[in-house]
Amino acid sequence: MRGMYICLCNAVTDHDIRRAAADGVRSFAELQARTGCSDCCGCCEAEARATLDKAIEQVTLDLPIFVTA
Repeated sequence: MRGMYICLCNAVTDHDIRRAAADGVRSFAELQARTGCSDCCGCCEAEARATLDKAIEQVTLDLPIFVTA
């Protein structure tokens, strides 16, 4: 399945952004460093930020469960 292009200049898709969030990216600066998203013309910044924010919200963390007696 192909994703929707968010950053045309650097061919970054919504799938790329969600994958980056799943891999631990938590800031827009990290996203830019990892994918190159929005480091050219900048027209995609608002959509890229929104996509990253939504992806971060959907990431589930495996936390240990502590049982107390």
